[in-house]
Amino acid sequence: MKYIKICFILLIIYSVQLPAREANSENQAKNNSPFDQSKFVPDISFIADISYLSRDLSNDSYSALHIPGTYFPLGHINEDGHSHAGFNSLRGFNFNYGELSLYSIVDPYFDLFAIIHLVPEHAGLEEAYITTRKLPYGFQIKAGKFLSSFGRINEQHTHSWNFTDRPLISNLLFGDEGLNEIGGRITWVAPTNFYLMFGTEILTGDNEMSFGTASFSDPNRIIKVDEDEGPNLFIGYARSAFDIGETALLLGISYAHGSTKAEHDFSSTSGEGVAMKANSNIIGGDFTLKHSFDAVRYLSFQAEYLYRLMDGTYYTRDSMNAVNIHDLEKNQSGFYFQLIGKLGLQWRAGVRYDLINTNDAKIDGIKNSFPENLAKYSAMIEYNPTEFSRLRLQYNHDRSKYLEPNIYKPFSEIILQLNVTIGAHGAHSF
Repeated sequence: MKYIKICFILLIIYSVQLPAREANSENQAKNNSPFDQSKFVPDISFIADISYLSRDLSNDSYSALHIPGTYFPLGHINEDGHSHAGFNSLRGFNFNYGELSLYSIVDPYFDLFAIIHLVPEHAGLEEAYITTRKLPYGFQIKAGKFLSSFGRINEQHTHSWNFTDRPLISNLLFGDEGLNEIGGRITWVAPTNFYLMFGTEILTGDNEMSFGTASFSDPNRIIKVDEDEGPNLFIGYARSAFDIGETALLLGISYAHGSTKAEHDFSSTSGEGVAMKANSNIIGGDFTLKHSFDAVRYLSFQAEYLYRLMDGTYYTRDSMNAVNIHDLEKNQSGFYFQLIGKLGLQWRAGVRYDLINTNDAKIDGIKNSFPENLAKYSAMIEYNPTEFSRLRLQYNHDRSKYLEPNIYKPFSEIILQLNVTIGAHGAHSF
């Protein structure tokens, strides 16, 4: 009887363990299978960004702000349809964006990366591109829709910025979304004992702030400008980085050339209208210095300068549909520099200074007087409980904007921002 009880107990134990052993065997077989579905699941992450904003300016007044002479063609932000309906645009609570990120190795030859941008009103494809994995001699090709590597700040995603907003000069030349285009890129990393990279991009050139491909004509078709078909924007850049003890330096220079086509009510049959056809050239230089005191604390200085030259033709149409043609030349430039300190494992603080130092426009050789040396001052402190969450407090004092009719309107704002991430997300670049 005793042996019967022992055998009965062993039989129960074996029957309990049998399903687990079978499941384990199935998992082992699945893991060894090249067709295991888990091997094809990409890295997925989701980022949410919300903020609370206090500003000494109403929402309506803020949406009407502009920098005279800088936007198309000589007017302000309302004339070309551009607006401040971006991040932190409203007093009170803002849901700035949600970002769904997907990444996976496709095969031994390609990687695929995509970002879907989500806001309460709509969703859109921010980036989706393929990169090569094994080209010889230090070459790599990227193709799809992506943020251009022009300059320093443009290719960085919003959640990796050191401040809640884009620098003045970058926003002026490329808009709220930056230089984000469809096209291709090829880079080459030189076989040197320090980092040296050269790159070139061929892009569609649809950026509404500095380029454009759309056709236009007046109602009587006296002026008819055809749409650009094919690539319209060409970019080249070089970067170098090296270390001096505990200090790392990154240097870069960039150049962009493309055509600019845009119009406002020029094709309309009522009222007045304007249009522009020009060649645009943008030159940029950037410098980053980062000194590490230990494994946690560091001090980083970053600066970037951008200069834009537009040279072409400016068309005006009066209410009687009479068209006048003028020579146009526009020059805008500016820079920012920022100083960021990591004070401990979870705390960072920083300051930034922005300046639009050149703002010239000439019609038929006659200079139009527009304000220059327009500044903005920012300071922030942030607390990072973990690498997946960030709480940032930022103060801005903006002395660059005007209200219609060209009324100088400096303002201040305080932003409390919360940014959280879930899922697998790659490390940010230096």
